[in-house]
Amino acid sequence: MRLRVEFTTEPFDLDEAPAHALVAREVVEGAELDAVDVGPFGNTAQGGADAVLTAVDTLLRRTLEAGATRISLQVNVVEEDQA
Repeated sequence: MRLRVEFTTEPFDLDEAPAHALVAREVVEGAELDAVDVGPFGNTAQGGADAVLTAVDTLLRRTLEAGATRISLQVNVVEEDQA
């Protein structure tokens, strides 16, 4: 099974990326995922179910430790032909 995760961490800071946002980027870019798109207001990553779920667990733990006060998260099953 393939999954796509979309997430944001808050609070936002338009002047400088907060520590939790930098940690989120580090986690998804370092994970064994097939596709990662990191943006200022939203992020997506895609890969096999185990890799995505492991990355989500790490993402939640590390961004909360880094000061995130809210994490919005959506996980979708991706059809193989959309990969």
